[in-house]
Amino acid sequence: MTGPADPKGRRPGESVLFPELQLGVPADAAAPAEREPRGLGEWVAFIRDQEMPALGATVALIHSVTEDEKSPTGKLAQAILQDAAMTAKVLKLANSVLYNPSRQAVSTISRAIVVLGFNAVAEIAVAIRVIDALLTGGIRQRVVTEMARVFHAAVQARALAALRRDGRSEEVFIAALLSRVGEMAFWCFGGKLAQRLDEALAAGQSDDEAQMSVLGFRLRQLSQGLAREWKLGPLLQSVLDGSTRASVPEQAIHFAHRFAAEVENGWDSPGLEKIVRGLATFAGLSSEAMREELAANSVEAARIAGYFGAAEVGELIPRPTPAAGVVEPVEPEVVEILAMEPDPHLQLRILREISGRIAAGANLNEILQLVLEGIYRGVGFDRVLFALLSPNRLQLIGKTALGGSAEGLRQAFIFSLDGTPGDLFNEFFRNPRAMRFGPGQTPPGIRLDRLQQVADAANACIAPILAQGRPIGLFYADRTHAAEGVDDERFEAFQLFAQQVSLAVTAASSSRQNG
Repeated sequence: MTGPADPKGRRPGESVLFPELQLGVPADAAAPAEREPRGLGEWVAFIRDQEMPALGATVALIHSVTEDEKSPTGKLAQAILQDAAMTAKVLKLANSVLYNPSRQAVSTISRAIVVLGFNAVAEIAVAIRVIDALLTGGIRQRVVTEMARVFHAAVQARALAALRRDGRSEEVFIAALLSRVGEMAFWCFGGKLAQRLDEALAAGQSDDEAQMSVLGFRLRQLSQGLAREWKLGPLLQSVLDGSTRASVPEQAIHFAHRFAAEVENGWDSPGLEKIVRGLATFAGLSSEAMREELAANSVEAARIAGYFGAAEVGELIPRPTPAAGVVEPVEPEVVEILAMEPDPHLQLRILREISGRIAAGANLNEILQLVLEGIYRGVGFDRVLFALLSPNRLQLIGKTALGGSAEGLRQAFIFSLDGTPGDLFNEFFRNPRAMRFGPGQTPPGIRLDRLQQVADAANACIAPILAQGRPIGLFYADRTHAAEGVDDERFEAFQLFAQQVSLAVTAASSSRQNG
């Protein structure tokens, strides 16, 4: 996916792992003005191609990962881990009551995929990208108001589907969350036309009247068009098309949106009681129990909005007063992973998980992914890479990497082994041992010229992967700033994680021999 920058400054072929998950660069303020889109079709194309191209690419990426039979879980985890903010958001959601009612502690993206399910994590990644893109500007009050309503409706709809024991509750959440994507996108990117629509609504015109007079189409139609263009799932498309024979998930979403809109008039509004009675009948609860459920869900919705990075939106979700008997539960916070610093507690949790996976006979790809995540997030390196020897043992080839510019590093990490004395890689495979490089740390007699040409890192370290005592590959990790060395504690932790793969290889070999 290479090519020149588009008019908005985005480069889809940037050398990073899964570049499709990278948000586009904002347009230069000095760029010449473009003609305002006209008609529904042009607005769909404008938002799709000029304002939110990353979303379509993200959905395409998720589909490609899902269809990869070799290691979809590992690829999804890598895609998420490239973005520290997304990693933090996914982990917060994975530890929330909404997605993890059993309260299993989730410290890694790999574990999140196990607990939440592959599809749920993939859909969350898409939703996070949508929310990030829609919080960038436009008529902000309209954007956040729409977003508050969809977050509230999404949590309520998921709960309703669960009460009806429908197995698609996670899909219901995402479909409800994106069901007004056209409305939100228009308020964000609509420019002067959005301002005109805002003025018409402020003057007292109804939604439909204002939209038809200003735009010539309804914003719901824009949501339909974008959902089709981005292939956001059959459930969402069915909800937007208004199926006459609605399924339980569709009914849950429609009910939730009606409730979220009406409760904005207050929890004691005259029209709310009728909706609550309808919801109670739908869910099989008494009206009193239904009200308690709805109140608790509103509290959770505000929290979930914060986990998506939209705390401002969460503040607008109507919640009952404390006098109504609803107590907001206190949840342990998942610290956002924004700085690559050692986290001994996270290291210990990941090491325990690795040990459990090895004992349970997990495949090597799962162990490898956890080790990479442990070195990257737990030990705190800017980049980490796993490389294997070729079958003829004449080349070292990078296989998987995490961190800034990780994909470029992986692609360039190919070294021939010809026995040249003093060369780092030839010496390493002649006498495999952990090494670190930096001011005063590089072993005497070791030349780093080939590594520096590829990695260009001030401080780095490597450690071997052994199979029955024979080296088959290595882990490489670095810190890109000269002032940030690899101290003894970090180096020892790096070696400990690298050793886990050797243990897993040994365990797998023993299992095959005994089998």
